[in-house]
Amino acid sequence: MTNPTFPRLLGDIGGTNARFAWQEVAQALPADVATYACAQQGSLLDTIRHYLAAHGKPAPRWCGLGIATPVTGDFVQMTNHPWAFSIAGVQRELGLERLTVINDFTALALALPTLTAADLHPIGGGTPAPYGAIAVIGPGTGLGVSGLIPSGAENMAPISGEGGHVSLAATNAHEAAVLERLRERFGHPSAERALSGPGLVNLYEAVCRLAGRPIGTLGPADVIERARSAQDSCCVDALGLFFGFLGSVAGNLALTLGARGGLYIGGGIVPRLLPELERSAFRERFEAKGRYRDYLAAIPTWVIHAEVSPALAGVARALDMP
Repeated sequence: MTNPTFPRLLGDIGGTNARFAWQEVAQALPADVATYACAQQGSLLDTIRHYLAAHGKPAPRWCGLGIATPVTGDFVQMTNHPWAFSIAGVQRELGLERLTVINDFTALALALPTLTAADLHPIGGGTPAPYGAIAVIGPGTGLGVSGLIPSGAENMAPISGEGGHVSLAATNAHEAAVLERLRERFGHPSAERALSGPGLVNLYEAVCRLAGRPIGTLGPADVIERARSAQDSCCVDALGLFFGFLGSVAGNLALTLGARGGLYIGGGIVPRLLPELERSAFRERFEAKGRYRDYLAAIPTWVIHAEVSPALAGVARALDMP
């Protein structure tokens, strides 16, 4: 029997890239995946139309989008990109029977149970507790945070929040000095101000100021490359700070959610830095919570390194929810 809700268009919209995929029938994996640089596209609606035309697709019946911003009503304004749109307006323009728009990390959280061992790289030890809460955090253009919370027998409910904007805390004098530089610059030193692509540059610039060194015009990739080659001590320091802060924030998230089912790291940055992550203070800082060290030591942490954005599968799952 033909399912009248198919075919479906799936989208994962980040601050840098927009990824789209097609789901022809129920249970099918996302297919015809394409990635577009947001800065090179006119609008979300233009990009969707371009994808459909480029892949010879008909108008979808249903569409699900995960997007890197809070979704609190009909009007959606991205946090780290100029795109803004009305959900009802996009649905009308595309002639959709249904359009579901959720936070991109809520979509990623929904996909976590579908990941396989091949999609994951373990960092540290620990064993997931059956039906325990699960946490996910991911530095990219911004900092995404979400999770799954047990809801009834064998069911898990996703979280939609903005945990990337919590206040960042220092654990030593050097971090406190760096945070003071961030406070002077931004007013509120949120986790995202350090744990993102732009955040890595913020850390580098703060370290340069503290060292009394000229600040170079570097992007995130430049900071990473100079840290890897050990040619710039400020870049080395910035990357070390990045992993330390990530461990602390991830440990806080795991404690807050009681994430005994594990913590996953997504986003576009950390999967490219696995050797550096393994040598870093990340796992030590994840566990360094005083009397709750043993509690956190039992929680496994993984880096997601799937070839296709898992958030697309998460959006597909969201479309099947009431």
